[in-house]
Amino acid sequence: MTFDEIEIPKEVRPFMLEQAQETKLGHKNGSNRQFRYGNLHIREYDDKYLVHMDRINPHDDPLGHLVYDAQEILIGLVSGALGGAKVASYIYKKSNKTKKDKKVATAAGIVSSIAIGYAGYKIAKKAKQVIK
Repeated sequence: MTFDEIEIPKEVRPFMLEQAQETKLGHKNGSNRQFRYGNLHIREYDDKYLVHMDRINPHDDPLGHLVYDAQEILIGLVSGALGGAKVASYIYKKSNKTKKDKKVATAAGIVSSIAIGYAGYKIAKKAKQVIK
């Protein structure tokens, strides 16, 4: 869970740490760019910056960041993997077990993994917002 964000209007004070590095890691949330400086996560918009502190820097400890700051992503990945594997296994067990059936089961597993993972992510993200 990230801590509350602080909004810094650009017209009040142009803000950017010289040592902060632009990053692709993190939810962009409509921002133009994102930066990280240690545990500090900065999102730049046209008129403001939104800044918050993460517990774990994803560059230093990606798994720790997922566990402590981005649980919704971890839940999405795990639910997608487990759900997709379950669907693929079910379809293959119900088939004639030909090479074609294996391909169909694999494709169904991949597609369902994406759908289930996305649903898990969205549900976890919504729950995280309600808990905040």
